[in-house]
Amino acid sequence: MMPAPTHLHPAVARSLEQWHALVERRDLDALEHIVHPQAVFRSPMAYNPYGPAPALLLALRTVITIFEDFTYHRQFGSDDGLNVVLEFSAVVDGKQLKGIDMIRFDDDGRIVEFEVMIRPLNALQALGAAMGARLGQVMPGFKHKA
Repeated sequence: MMPAPTHLHPAVARSLEQWHALVERRDLDALEHIVHPQAVFRSPMAYNPYGPAPALLLALRTVITIFEDFTYHRQFGSDDGLNVVLEFSAVVDGKQLKGIDMIRFDDDGRIVEFEVMIRPLNALQALGAAMGARLGQVMPGFKHKA
């Protein structure tokens, strides 16, 4: 597990440590403990955000089952200590991808916004198809396109 940036708000640093432990175990069952009830998820596949928290939880719990060889490489913190950017790589359906998670926390260390950006396009499309196959009925922006 990589060390948190040194200037993070103490509650954010604790939550970020929990986040990394959950991802490392590939078990996000306890994620709701660090997510604000009104949190939103911004998908690289959809223009409008998903919220509140149950939508964010569903998206993240699903994607962790799709990603193979998921690894965080670097992390950066904002000057106010409430925002982090985590650079990652993974494989989806044989396609290598790179991405970032941009996570905004409140003063209590709860996630209030989780935004994901991914490249290249073919890997994003593979992820969209896999997410759509699992979530297309409950999260319309993830509609599966064969």
